[in-house]
Amino acid sequence: MNILVTGANGQLGNEMRNLASRSGNNFVFSDITEPEGLKTLILDITDQQKVIDTVKSLNIGCIVNCAAYTNVDKAEDQEDIAYKLNAVAAGNLAQAAALTGALLIHISTDYVFGGDACVPYRETDKTNPTGAYGRTKLAGEKAVQESGCEYIILRTAWLYSPYGNNFVKTMLRLTAERDSLNVVFDQVGTPTCAADLAYAIFDIIENGKAKGRNGIYHFSNEGVCSWYDFAKTIAQMGENRTCRILPCHSDEFPSKVKRPSYSVLDKTKYKTVFDMEVPYWTDSLKKCIDTIKSRD
Repeated sequence: MNILVTGANGQLGNEMRNLASRSGNNFVFSDITEPEGLKTLILDITDQQKVIDTVKSLNIGCIVNCAAYTNVDKAEDQEDIAYKLNAVAAGNLAQAAALTGALLIHISTDYVFGGDACVPYRETDKTNPTGAYGRTKLAGEKAVQESGCEYIILRTAWLYSPYGNNFVKTMLRLTAERDSLNVVFDQVGTPTCAADLAYAIFDIIENGKAKGRNGIYHFSNEGVCSWYDFAKTIAQMGENRTCRILPCHSDEFPSKVKRPSYSVLDKTKYKTVFDMEVPYWTDSLKKCIDTIKSRD
């Protein structure tokens, strides 16, 4: 089977590249640019006809949409751009999948919820995004659902990896450079290692688990922590023990968007339907930091 992975230059896309060599399927990685040394199909997924033509010409049997506009703050000023990539492009891929009979695996976010819960969010809980990023991602989910294609939507949260810019890499750098650092303790969720999410996708594809299982599923690592707890653990694992990490409130960092104060995702449905265990967040974090260290 030919598999198209969009957003191949991002965190999740790079982790999908790492798994491709283990597959008997043929992976085609696409993005809007081609990094040096990485074979990448240039594809603008906001162009519906180009998406349809590409999916048809390459005989794509599965699309993994890793592309997204993810800058939460900038999305408040660029909601039209965020909507084009998070909603219109998702709809284009879904339409192409519907026309060709392909499976679409689409990545969404915890930001579709309002963040005012006190127990982990289930897939059936009411959505209530508080900002442009969440609104555009929710619109993307709806476009996929309404397309008529075979689909799996995976909502995730707090994604990190050895690739690109993310909280883990930023904390490793800042805790090595500074004597002290303030990190919010009143936003709680679960970090997700992109390698684990990539493997979850890979398992669904390789073992044919999607058939007859259209729907939304939650996937993040197991456990719960605040950004403060996350930062403390990163510093300890990175052996940056001289930087003092201090808890602070969210209102000490003014933002155009209200971030969820609680965005823990319930993974019961994913684990039950796909018969998979989910790694604990500190175990996966240790593996990621070891990988980052080995590359320095």
